[in-house]
Amino acid sequence: MPKVIAFNCSPRKDGNTAILLGAVLAEIEAAGMGTELVQLAGKPLRGCTACMGCAKNKDRKCVLPDDGLNDYVQKMCEADGILIGSPTYFADMTAEAKALIDRAGYVGLANGGLYRRKAGAAVAAARRGGAVHVFDSINHFFTINQMVIPGASYWNFGVGRNIGEVAGDEEGMRTMKVLGENMAWLLSKLHG
Repeated sequence: MPKVIAFNCSPRKDGNTAILLGAVLAEIEAAGMGTELVQLAGKPLRGCTACMGCAKNKDRKCVLPDDGLNDYVQKMCEADGILIGSPTYFADMTAEAKALIDRAGYVGLANGGLYRRKAGAAVAAARRGGAVHVFDSINHFFTINQMVIPGASYWNFGVGRNIGEVAGDEEGMRTMKVLGENMAWLLSKLHG
């Protein structure tokens, strides 16, 4: 059975980004696939130092002191699909999302393409604007890792400022539903 791991890279647990990711995961679960949501809120994830330790050791691990990243890499390796969600901060992803992408990406590439041919999709939450840039930036992680990106009925973002407001964005929520359906379909074709 295919499995999808979702990373909520918001510093707010169970906020708008988690709501959007939950809507995608609900469709994947409805298709009979496994899901897991990892929330990075309150986790001390730091950025990459470009030390090249992961490339030297080639052990599928980051050499920085353990802050959860190696567990996240392991979860990505075990999953068939990866969702990365971020709120929009100054028209870009959060520092948590950037740290996850930089370090997990470097480990993946340094170890022969750990995420190659997995499905991947970006999800963004925004108060008003900048979400398309977040969506594009996260998708760069998927494309450089030779992953397959399912589409949706619009770019994968929802609009809402206060926690829960994104649930009132009908088009955004419909986009998440279609994204979940398409990711489940893609995984069924890749692993059918």
